[in-house]
Amino acid sequence: MKTMAKILSVATAMTGTAMVPVAAHADVSYNVGFVSEYYYRGFFQKSSSASAGLDFEQGGFYAGAWTADVGDGLEVDGYFGYGVEMGDVSAGVGFTGYYYTGDFDNTYEEINFNAGYGPLSLEYSVGTYDDPAAEQDYSFTALSADLGAGFSATYGSFGQDFAGAYFQADYGFSVAELDLGVSMVFPDDDIGGGEAIVLSVGKSF
Repeated sequence: MKTMAKILSVATAMTGTAMVPVAAHADVSYNVGFVSEYYYRGFFQKSSSASAGLDFEQGGFYAGAWTADVGDGLEVDGYFGYGVEMGDVSAGVGFTGYYYTGDFDNTYEEINFNAGYGPLSLEYSVGTYDDPAAEQDYSFTALSADLGAGFSATYGSFGQDFAGAYFQADYGFSVAELDLGVSMVFPDDDIGGGEAIVLSVGKSF
């Protein structure tokens, strides 16, 4: 499971003033990346994973696709949604689907809600997992903080048929037009797998 963390979304008026779309022109971008270990929402996916994706944005609407090597085939994600912002406040709604070309995992599909104020952002997602034994429902809640100077932190937890929580601390910086990062992942006992340090390199164009 993975998305490009662009789970923005829609909201009505806040503090009595209508919100506006986050962008007014069309923009297409591409990205490639590599991580020493692929973790998503605290869960270990694969060591040494390469990825690539593309994104489209226009007038607050966004859509994109992202794929990563998970060993037994590829993970292929698709997502779309709509986001608005007013000053330091942002909000939105979107859809994300996680699909697999091999036997690594089964399909996840979820609705994503997101709200932010200044350096803080809150995500709440509800979805279904296509378990061959019986379809499962899950929820995911995450609070993230941009701490400045390239540092950020996230606490996330699962609910309904899923269980587990994790804390992740990140540091990102750019060198010679490359985006470099270091992450420390701390899953709880329900997620398992132990703590990890992840190195990443990526480029957008």
